[in-house]
Amino acid sequence: MTEVNSPPRVGAWTRFVTARPRLSLLAALVLTALAVLAGSGVADRLGSGGWEDPAAESTYATRALEREFPDSQPNFLLLVDAGRASVDDPAVAAEAERLAERLAREKGVIGVGSYWQAEPSAAAALRAEDGHEALIAARLTGDETAMGETLDRIVPSFRGTHGPVEVKVGGMVAVRHEMQAIIQEDLTRAEVIALPVTLVLLVMVFGSAVAALLPLGIGIVAILGTNAILRGLTEFTDVSIFAINLTTALGLGLAVDYALFIVRRYREELSTGAEPLTAVGTTLRTAGRTVLFSALTVAVSLAAMLLFPQYFLRSFAYAGIAVVLLAAAAALILLPAALVLLGHRVNALDLRKLFRRGRPSKATVAPDTSDEEGSAWARTASLVMRRAPFFALGTTAVLVLLGLPFLGVKFGTADDRQLPADAESHVVQQHIREGFPGSPGGGLEVLAEGGATEAQYAAYKQRIAALPDVLRVEGPLVKGDSAYFTVQPEGEPVDDQAQRLVGELRQTDAPFDTKVTGTAAVLVDSKDAIAEQLPWAAAFIAIVTLLLVFLLTGSVLIPIQAVVLNALSLTAMFGAVVWVFQDGHLSGLLGFTSPGSIETTLPVLMFCVAFGLSMDYGVFLLSRIKEEYDHTGDHEQAVRHGLQRTGGLITAAAVILAVVMVAIGTSRVTNTKMLGLGIALAVLMDAMIIRSLLVPAVMRLTGRATWWAPGPLRRLHQRFGLSEGDGAGTAQPDVRGAGEETRDKVTAQG
Repeated sequence: MTEVNSPPRVGAWTRFVTARPRLSLLAALVLTALAVLAGSGVADRLGSGGWEDPAAESTYATRALEREFPDSQPNFLLLVDAGRASVDDPAVAAEAERLAERLAREKGVIGVGSYWQAEPSAAAALRAEDGHEALIAARLTGDETAMGETLDRIVPSFRGTHGPVEVKVGGMVAVRHEMQAIIQEDLTRAEVIALPVTLVLLVMVFGSAVAALLPLGIGIVAILGTNAILRGLTEFTDVSIFAINLTTALGLGLAVDYALFIVRRYREELSTGAEPLTAVGTTLRTAGRTVLFSALTVAVSLAAMLLFPQYFLRSFAYAGIAVVLLAAAAALILLPAALVLLGHRVNALDLRKLFRRGRPSKATVAPDTSDEEGSAWARTASLVMRRAPFFALGTTAVLVLLGLPFLGVKFGTADDRQLPADAESHVVQQHIREGFPGSPGGGLEVLAEGGATEAQYAAYKQRIAALPDVLRVEGPLVKGDSAYFTVQPEGEPVDDQAQRLVGELRQTDAPFDTKVTGTAAVLVDSKDAIAEQLPWAAAFIAIVTLLLVFLLTGSVLIPIQAVVLNALSLTAMFGAVVWVFQDGHLSGLLGFTSPGSIETTLPVLMFCVAFGLSMDYGVFLLSRIKEEYDHTGDHEQAVRHGLQRTGGLITAAAVILAVVMVAIGTSRVTNTKMLGLGIALAVLMDAMIIRSLLVPAVMRLTGRATWWAPGPLRRLHQRFGLSEGDGAGTAQPDVRGAGEETRDKVTAQG
């Protein structure tokens, strides 16, 4: 292989990362050990909420009610089951009252009330329609950590049989606490599933056990480092427990992607006879640049979630950006150091020798891609380009068709139905939904501030009671200049009627300031916040992605193609999410309860993650196409060569990442299951459909115009652009038919 002069900074970087490889690995080992200590217990400090907009009207009203009227915001429930007896039976009532008195004496518990103590107007909502169950409600105080500690302390003494009654624990605090515990358990199980399967797949891809261990090492460093960063962030801001799943999935998946790309390029260089140090230098100048660009594109997609106010989404940005950059840093610093030390031993324990018959081979120079594999991808590219209109139109039509179910999406809130059907808090909330009148806990609260007379309160109550979607109105409960009304909507707590009622209540005239909260109000405000920021987030992703891909390719058309085709690759994921998780198809097979809606923030999260991963694979393919086009000037040969050299790599990386995401998707929490399985589908569709069929078809249709750019932009790229090739610049003449010496001369001149 003929080398060309590289920019000084590249040479300096190569010398930096390979000068003292043992010292680099020792420093990494020490830092990883410190990260283990710093990140210990991170899951216990993460929250299980974060879906609401902190600046919304509903959030303000909720906090004001918690402060002024703590009894109005119960978050802890005891479901008292009298069996075959009535809850009005004297023995049942006496035992329930004793339980309520005990609960009121517990530290960290306020606002205890029950069916047996409530006013007649409110008692009906706390008693099941069959008369055999009733509720004790209370509020646990403090932040999520404090409420969790209170829950752990008091639940064992209240759960179970007490005389004539059986008690189960529910309420939003119990739901979130149980969700947090299940996520931690499921994450451990996912790691147990994913790590050995990933190792087996890596051995199959590399054929070498030594080479297969390198990506796992990079992934572990990235995951542990990110946990330490998240632990530090919890000192300053709220971080969602769900983010830890993304840390594991992306840390392992991207480490595999980056290590696959670098190790394979390194082994290719060794197979040409290059010495290990030279091979590492060439790898960093080529595949290393691609990994850097790939990491930046993924980080940009994830950074867009910082524009949204919900800390659920912001948490994924914190975790995602950290793990992407750590995975890239480890791949560009630690991996080259390890490769220098291993040298030709990277091919040690080469399992492919077992299958080589009748031909000599040297394990030290075993190429990473078989001729058969490369030929198959080359034939695929040739077939697709010969029938480019058919593949372009047909693939697009299929993807659009798969995405059609998303047109019927309904947005909702995360509730107990995220949990397994047999989870205690889910059982309690399901009993309440099905057996209690008016869906207690699903009402709307109207906070009135500024003071008013009794007559003004009464007149306002009549006006809101006359609204068409109101079932009943209770209150007001007055304290100083503040008061609140409870409005029970007809139908389900977050259906279209309830959301419409939120707007009607906010538009109702009142002689005082009013703020509306409740489950439906939080949903309305969350949807409004996402709708307001979504165009800015989409524009941010598109503009920065266009810029990065232009710097990589020097083309005006390729960045536009990349953004459009990546977005198209997500249609199947969004269609499947609605068809499966909203409409409930396959719910029995996958083991979840469909709430009939999709949590509002999930599509945003899945778009940002899946788009970033799609760009990851897109950069891998485009960089190799660009390298070949710079060397030959032959557009179709460049596309064919790019798919030949990266098709197997991208497919292997996608399958491994899909395995990790499916392991995450085995979670018993529906949102995590949706995230894992949805991203797995998107990754496979992108690698096997978009990169294999649609990209070569579209690039064949656009022809040499694919590489066009106006003069000022060409000069901009020549000055600031980078590519996987040893040198960026204008395309060279087609030298496919020339001898090796001639080709080397042309390449060197470029």
